[in-house]
Amino acid sequence: MAIDYGIKRTGLAVTDELQLIATALTTVETPKLMPFIDDYLKKEPVEFFVVGEAKHLNNTPSESAQYIEPFVEKLRNKYPQIPIERIDERFTSKIAFQAMIDGGLSRKQRQNKALIDSVSAVLILQNYMQSRDFAKSRTNTSNN
Repeated sequence: MAIDYGIKRTGLAVTDELQLIATALTTVETPKLMPFIDDYLKKEPVEFFVVGEAKHLNNTPSESAQYIEPFVEKLRNKYPQIPIERIDERFTSKIAFQAMIDGGLSRKQRQNKALIDSVSAVLILQNYMQSRDFAKSRTNTSNN
């Protein structure tokens, strides 16, 4: 499960069992996020959480990090059996917005911030899966 944590809303994305395709799950009002995750985990298995890491261009934490880090700690304490992976989330909102334009969504649809948040979560999960696959391919190549 990928989490694009925001102060007001949080975008969520999940992947299939084979971990090939990331799909938007939903956007949740942030105060309702932990109860949502609790309910989701009762119904669906989650192998790991991928949480976006907010950074500036110079690689230092952005202002959003002060909100994300306490959430990550809360998640880690509540679900110690589920690993948490972090991935750089710079530009995901801008890329999500551009993807919506490229996908032909109307101006009104593109103004839906909840949609942008869920698409951003998909991008976070896709980036994580691609980086993991790249690391695996490098390991396999160096072992040959």
